[in-house]
Amino acid sequence: MILTRVCLFFTFIQLGAPQNEEPSHWLRLAEDELETALRRTANTNRAKNVILFIGDGMGLTTVTAARIYKGQLNGQPGEESVLEFEKFPNVGLSKTYLPDRQVADSAATATAMLTGVKTNWYNVGVTGKAKFGDCNFPKEAEIDTIFRQSEMEGKSTGIVTTSRITHATPAAAYAKVPQRYWETDADLLRYNVTGRCTDIARQLIYDNNEIDVIFGGGRRAFFPNTTRDPETNSSNLRKDGLNLIREWRTIMEDTGQSYKYVENTEEFQSVDPSVTDKVLGLFDSSNMPYELNRNNGPDGDPSLQEMTKKAIEILQKNENGFFLLVESARIDHGHHDSKAKIALTETIMLDKSVKVAAEMTSSEDTLIIVTADHSHVFNIAGYPKRGNDILGVVKPIPRAWFPADNKAFTTLLYANGPGGILPNKPRHDPDKVDTTADNYVQTSAVHLEVETHGGEDVPVYARGPWSHLIHGVHEQHYIYHVMSLASCVGTQKTKCPKSVNAGKTDTTNRITVLSLVTVLCYLINSL
Repeated sequence: MILTRVCLFFTFIQLGAPQNEEPSHWLRLAEDELETALRRTANTNRAKNVILFIGDGMGLTTVTAARIYKGQLNGQPGEESVLEFEKFPNVGLSKTYLPDRQVADSAATATAMLTGVKTNWYNVGVTGKAKFGDCNFPKEAEIDTIFRQSEMEGKSTGIVTTSRITHATPAAAYAKVPQRYWETDADLLRYNVTGRCTDIARQLIYDNNEIDVIFGGGRRAFFPNTTRDPETNSSNLRKDGLNLIREWRTIMEDTGQSYKYVENTEEFQSVDPSVTDKVLGLFDSSNMPYELNRNNGPDGDPSLQEMTKKAIEILQKNENGFFLLVESARIDHGHHDSKAKIALTETIMLDKSVKVAAEMTSSEDTLIIVTADHSHVFNIAGYPKRGNDILGVVKPIPRAWFPADNKAFTTLLYANGPGGILPNKPRHDPDKVDTTADNYVQTSAVHLEVETHGGEDVPVYARGPWSHLIHGVHEQHYIYHVMSLASCVGTQKTKCPKSVNAGKTDTTNRITVLSLVTVLCYLINSL
């Protein structure tokens, strides 16, 4: 009897692709997932390369909504879709709180992931011993990042972002300041800063010129205010008269390495990875444009996917390996504006960038981690039917949950933000407008000019050497320690295994048993 039931189960799951209504469809999905899990082994190789992807503001609801949106863009109901990084074998959660805040900002969270130590609100590259806005912090508050530690081991390093290169997340890779907005000397003057601090842009050029690949926006912080940006015709920001790009070129000349500075897609495409050692690309005066608005022409901007690909092509020439930080910064900005379509489109572009990185590297020697620095107060709600447009109105609306004002509502909503309901101003009916428009602002409960971050845990996805250490609920700074151990740099260098094959788990026997049961059932059913 037991054998008969087992055989029926295996017969069920070996039928042709069934419809969703058939139990055999779900059995097959479960069986495929189970067999994949049984084939997994613990990869304890040394990570020659590490790539950290940060989706700024990419909380769990953003991942879910982006997954559905990706599927619907491909003509599917959407819920069954899978993002590339969701295919990674190891998944955990990251606790994003700060020593002084329940809900985090990007500077402190990036610092935690890149240094291995949690720090306070707005701190960049310094510990909690540095007080907010106080430039006279003790020297011991400065802490090395995994960038510097990787460089000390002979590895190449790179930063790719769609924000200003001086913005919070990328700045945490190289700068040491107790206030994330000290991006230029003009900011230091505006905040009346005294003491030994220098601005973030200046620190990048003078103190961190070992970084091999730098792609992002933020040109205005590197040129004097006596000049104007060639694209926007707006004034640049520096008041000290420094042309930091000219300074960078001089420094590169002295190193004897092949280098290039680029400002648009045409110049970007002209960079030959095989002969380029150093590249600095600043593609916009401030942040790079949203993917929905990006100019694909020669005078426009490369995509995050294209920048990621080019960065890997340059960095992987180093036989010692590399560390690369890739940030999809504008997921966060889309959410702050309560424009869900923008945030989801940016998330899908991050997913494409992860895909190209996975295709260009091997899980045998490259650790890839995809995570977020924090979440947003972004919700999916309302009981819509399967396949309902994720950007659309909830249909049908059960009577018990019909709004008191008899107006429809969208599946995607925010707890606070610019779409908040104001006194004496009736809520608009989303059923009478195009909620799929690029700039549609989702409704929120509390009106704020700018939507806020959320404080819940965020997902962490990992593949490659030591990725199995991402396995449960972790403090956010733990991510650094996994990368440090896997690549044998920095704090956890001494814990590197002497044998690259130590600790591997053999699952061959379990797979063989499943295969034998399958064959046995086939023979019994043939009688």
